[in-house]
Amino acid sequence: MPAIWIPKRLVDIGLVNTAAQSPESFVRHCEIEYESRVRAAANEVHESGCRVVMLTGPSASGKTTTAHKLSQRIQEMGQPSCVISLDNFFKNLDEYPRLPDGTKDYENITAIDVPQIVKSLGEIIKQGHTKIPDFDFLSEMRKEEWLDISVGEGVVVVEGIHALNPQLTDTLPRNQIYKIYAGLREEYALKGQRTLSTREIRLARRLVRDYKFRGHSPEKTLEMWPGVCSGEDRFIKVFKPEADLLLDTSFSYEICALAPLVRETFEAVAENSPAHDRIAQLMLEFAPCRSISLDLIPKKSMLQEFLSTN
Repeated sequence: MPAIWIPKRLVDIGLVNTAAQSPESFVRHCEIEYESRVRAAANEVHESGCRVVMLTGPSASGKTTTAHKLSQRIQEMGQPSCVISLDNFFKNLDEYPRLPDGTKDYENITAIDVPQIVKSLGEIIKQGHTKIPDFDFLSEMRKEEWLDISVGEGVVVVEGIHALNPQLTDTLPRNQIYKIYAGLREEYALKGQRTLSTREIRLARRLVRDYKFRGHSPEKTLEMWPGVCSGEDRFIKVFKPEADLLLDTSFSYEICALAPLVRETFEAVAENSPAHDRIAQLMLEFAPCRSISLDLIPKKSMLQEFLSTN
């Protein structure tokens, strides 16, 4: 099947600020655009006749919420559907691969049970049901009871960082696998110069979410970020050409919603903190953006993955 690609867009922050003068209609327009992209993806999956959707994307790309929205849309089209997270296939604590310094390498594909994934997906394709592990993240061990997955003639949406790795699907019928890469496709410029890349926006999403809703300090998030980016380059982006569809998870109004939150995060960092200069730089990049109230963001928006406790 031919791949469907969406080129990146470079948008002037001045145009975004102009649109933000009418914030309600700006937010509504962007939300409708995103939902239309999810609907178009569901149509592509439906027309392909595939039983398994493999969906990946880099950190803070919104892949988890997008996977659930895609599955919901498929259901609305009359097909049973559910989401399977590759996180459920993590191996037990003592089986994790290790980095050179001895720490656990969560982003390596050998941290997950590839043979079991292949077996489960094969059973979905052949018989419409399977069992998958139920992973407990507190103990970092599998629970004794496994989860029943049943979609009949429907579609499972499999989400996770390794979803496009050929090791998971090479032995399965290609005409039953639809591959999606979810990622931001909009970047922002000021006076002709790019100031906010997609990676910077994802960093802001993660900083805000981790600080406000997960109890993680900005220092911890920034300390982890280089490793996260390295893992993306090694295990996610390298398989981007495998995708049948690139699903855009950008929202033009988002930089206006993030701007005051990035500033709030910066204000929580001490001047002598190792994170101070990096977050100060990020704050300056967001500073030209006109603020939009979080109250305007719909409760079911994909962005709530980063802007709420849910």
